[in-house]
Amino acid sequence: MVGLVLLGVLVLAVGGCVCVVWAERGGPRWVRGVATVTLAAGDLVRRSDSERKRRRSLKGTTGGGD
Repeated sequence: MVGLVLLGVLVLAVGGCVCVVWAERGGPRWVRGVATVTLAAGDLVRRSDSERKRRRSLKGTTGGGD
C-alpha cells in the first residue's frame, strides 16, 4: 500500500516536470497551469526546507556554552 502511494507521488512529480518543460516550449494552457502549480509547490518545499534549516541552526547557537 505504501509502495503504491510512493509510486503515485513519483508519477505526479515526473508529470509535473514534463509539464514544466513542455510549457517552456509553448504548450497548451492546461500545461502552463500544471507547470505553474508544480513550480509553486517546489518553491514552497524549498522555502520550508530553508526555514527548517535556519531554525535548527539557531537552536544550535543558543544552547550549550563552551
